[in-house]
Amino acid sequence: MQSPAGGVSTPKDVLHTRKSIQFQNTGFPHVGLASARRHTPFNHAPSKRRIPQTNPLTETIDPVKISLLMSKQWTLYSVTPLHKFSHANLREYARLLSAHICAEKQKGLAFEVGTELNVKAVFSHLPGLKGRDQNPGAFLVQVSAKPLFSVSGSQDRIVWSGWFCCTFGDKDTLDLLTTDALVCFPLFLVNGAETLTAIVGTWFQKAFDCSFSRLPISARDLAWMTAMWTDYEAHEHVTATELIFSVPVEPHMDITYAIHPDDIKALWDNIHKGQDEVLADEVELLFQCLYSHFFRHFKIHLSATKLVKVSNSVASVHCDGKVKFLSKEYLLQVLGFLTELAINNIH
Repeated sequence: MQSPAGGVSTPKDVLHTRKSIQFQNTGFPHVGLASARRHTPFNHAPSKRRIPQTNPLTETIDPVKISLLMSKQWTLYSVTPLHKFSHANLREYARLLSAHICAEKQKGLAFEVGTELNVKAVFSHLPGLKGRDQNPGAFLVQVSAKPLFSVSGSQDRIVWSGWFCCTFGDKDTLDLLTTDALVCFPLFLVNGAETLTAIVGTWFQKAFDCSFSRLPISARDLAWMTAMWTDYEAHEHVTATELIFSVPVEPHMDITYAIHPDDIKALWDNIHKGQDEVLADEVELLFQCLYSHFFRHFKIHLSATKLVKVSNSVASVHCDGKVKFLSKEYLLQVLGFLTELAINNIH
C-alpha cells in the first residue's frame, strides 16, 4: 500500500490538514488478520443472502431505455403496493398525470423546467427487469417539456424520469403484500427535480392509494454490497473498489480507500466458499481484513468511522439512497438487492 502524497504521520495531523483523504491499496495477505469486530456494522445483519443467478437482460427491452437507466444517477424510494394498477392502462395514466402536472403548474408551482413550456407525461413498459416470472413488469414514467414557440419538429426535452420495479422479489414476502387488487413495485428510482418528484408522487398516492419513503442504505448493507459484488466479474467496466468512510470530526472529513479489483477479488475468494449464498460471517471477515490492513499502514481505525459509499465495476451506491449503475451485465443483480431493501423498508 502506498501513502498519499506528503505522508501520514498521525490521525491528528490528517484531521487538521485535509478534508478528504485518498489511500491506494496494492495488495493484501490471504491469511487471517486481527479482528475489528467491536465497531463493524453487523450487529443486526441477516445471517446469509442468496446470490441471484446470472440472468442477462432480454433483447425485448429498448436499448435507448437501457442507456437511460445506465447514464443517470438515481435517488431511491420504497413504495407500498399500488391499488388497482394495470399495465393495460399506461396510456390513460399518462393522460391523467399530464393533466395533474399542468394543473399544478397553473397554480404557480415552479419545478425547474421554465415558465413557458408544454409539459406532458409518458408511461412505458420496461420488459426484461423482473428477474422472476412471477414478478410484475417494471415501467418507466418520463416527463418531457417543449417551449411553446419551439421550432417545428424539435424533440421534447426529458426533464424528469422515474421507474418502478420488483426485481427478484421474494415470492413468500410478496404474497403477504399483494392481493388481486394490489400490485407491488417496492422500488422506485427517480432522476429529476425534487418539486416534480413531489408532484408525481402526490398523483400516484391519490390514484393508487400508495405511499413513498426515501430509501437510505445502511453501512451494513453497503458492506454486503461490497462483498457480493466483488464476486461479479464485470467485463465491460472494470474499476477499483472504492470505499468512502465518514470520520466523526468537525469540520467534516472523508477517507477514501481504493483497492485494486484483482486484490479484493483474491481476498474475497480466500474467504468466500459457497456457490449460491454469502454468509454474514464472510462479509464481516472481509471488512476485518480491510480494516486491519489499513491500520497496519496508516494507524487509523476505520472501525471508528462510518462506511457511506461503495463504488466498483458493478455500481456506485451512497448511504443517502443514490445509485449509479455501471454494469449492464449485472443490472438485474443490483436491482434485486435494492428491491430486497425496499421491501424491508415497507414493513
